[in-house]
Amino acid sequence: MKDKINLNIMKEQGITLIALIITIIILVILASVAIKSLMDSRIIEVAADGTRKLCNRTKK
Repeated sequence: MKDKINLNIMKEQGITLIALIITIIILVILASVAIKSLMDSRIIEVAADGTRKLCNRTKK
């Protein structure tokens, strides 16, 4: 009886670990897609260019 209870507890913990691993994998995939789309849209370059223009205006 005690062995069955311990086995059930181990199975529940294993499912939790698998769910955690799957969640981390999904988050990594989503982050890589977001970073790729951000780089392709040139948002960082446009922001840097705007900052450069603003600094040039304030120096004059």
